[in-house]
Amino acid sequence: MAHGEGAAVTQQALAGRERPDPPTPRYPAWVRGGRARAAAAVAAGPVMSAALPPWDLWPLTLVGVALLALALHGTRARTGAWLGLLCGAAFFLPSLHGIAQIGPDAWVLLSLVQALYFAPMGAGIALASRLPAWPVWTAALWTAQELVRGRVPFGGFPWARLAFAQTDSPLTPYAALGGAPLVTFVVALCGALLALAVLRARAPGGARTAGLAVAAVAAVTAAGLAIPVPTAGRPVTVAVIQGNVPRLGLDFNSQRQAVLDNHVARTHELAARIRAGAVPRPELVVWPENSSDLDPYTDPTARALIDGAVRAVGVPVLVGAVVDAADPDHVENRGIVWDPHTGPGEYYVKRHPVPFGEYLPFRDALTRLITRFERIPRDFARGARPGLLRLGPVTAGDVICFEVAYDGVVRDVASADLLVVQTNNATYGRTGMPAQQLAMSRLRAVEHGRTILVAATSGISAIVAPDGRMIDKSGEFVPDIQVARVQARTSRTIADRVGAFPEWVLALLGLAAVAVAARRGAGGTGREDEEA
Repeated sequence: MAHGEGAAVTQQALAGRERPDPPTPRYPAWVRGGRARAAAAVAAGPVMSAALPPWDLWPLTLVGVALLALALHGTRARTGAWLGLLCGAAFFLPSLHGIAQIGPDAWVLLSLVQALYFAPMGAGIALASRLPAWPVWTAALWTAQELVRGRVPFGGFPWARLAFAQTDSPLTPYAALGGAPLVTFVVALCGALLALAVLRARAPGGARTAGLAVAAVAAVTAAGLAIPVPTAGRPVTVAVIQGNVPRLGLDFNSQRQAVLDNHVARTHELAARIRAGAVPRPELVVWPENSSDLDPYTDPTARALIDGAVRAVGVPVLVGAVVDAADPDHVENRGIVWDPHTGPGEYYVKRHPVPFGEYLPFRDALTRLITRFERIPRDFARGARPGLLRLGPVTAGDVICFEVAYDGVVRDVASADLLVVQTNNATYGRTGMPAQQLAMSRLRAVEHGRTILVAATSGISAIVAPDGRMIDKSGEFVPDIQVARVQARTSRTIADRVGAFPEWVLALLGLAAVAVAARRGAGGTGREDEEA
């Protein structure tokens, strides 16, 4: 064969040879074949958010947990972390939208920081989903996430917990057994069981397991209805005053005199109603947090106004006041027992001031960067003892505003005859956050078997029975006077006796499951390319 012919044959052969395909782009695991998983994780966020007040669609909590469990099932830990982060962002952005009253940047930043806690939870659930009884480990990891989020950093931010969407549901009574952490565990367990039912229903021969999972959800729900919540006690007549504020938003405090005048006026109105026989004389009265931001110890006008109102009503009044601390760099957020004969007496200083709201970590650096922080010229001092106060014929357990979200702070005063939440929600008015805070109070009532008096400057004020029922409830940005005969109780719930023990046990159970799954190499064979 001639040289030219050979070259031509070679070229023809090379031309006919099949060219290799171009390399396939390498996408993140949750994108490669996992679009349904990502969609389910994102959808879970707003679904769970709609379970919180003001929407109060509590069954959606179970649906949201189920969606996230389906998204995470069988994935690698790394993929689980990304899916958890997506879910967290989609959950906290709508749930914490009231923070936008402070500033859109604060709202977005806080929401995304809270979403970070869902990343390790998502990774843990992904690993644990390979183990037998994985719905139990999933629920335990939800409890662990809320444990850490409620403590770290700066004391934590335990807002928007699963339990706080269950203040009027068949699962609410579980709070009397193990507090808010047990309610979260039970909610997450039911959601994970629903996810198991969906997965098994799609598998050959899995109908029986799916049916058992649904039956387990029904059994857990029915068991909640059977848990007794004791409500009997010694009757006492109480009053709650909501004076209202001049306007909502961050600048409500600029008219401190007007806020004080409003609460003084409503108390005189209560005294007039008592004299007219329109309402029974209460044995104690509660004013809200910030009802006097003029220090009544040093401001003679403020002291005279408060003293006149208390004398008019003739019974002890718990007054919320901001007072000067021992040093010039701090102030104190106090609940002061004001007696009609002897004036100010026992008091409680808020133990958990709000970071970036009532005190500034890294003050020097932050005030240079964010001028809005100039509104906090002095830090609030931290109280040293629980708010157990003698208020007329009862011992009252006082917590102030944001503190009602913290299990330990409320538990420390649960031995009182009744609980008081003094709060100021004017900054977050008409955003849904006052309703979320009220939901926390309702759960605490069941958890500790105590009547709770919620006094707010601008709403929502309320009187809550020990079983979580609403005895009275105000609107927002209206003056209101509430008088009711309630039960003062001294017996303890099981949740009081066991304290934080169930929360730590459940959290450690979840972490142990992750450790077992990791040791078995459960994260090394993820099938995240499969559609959930």
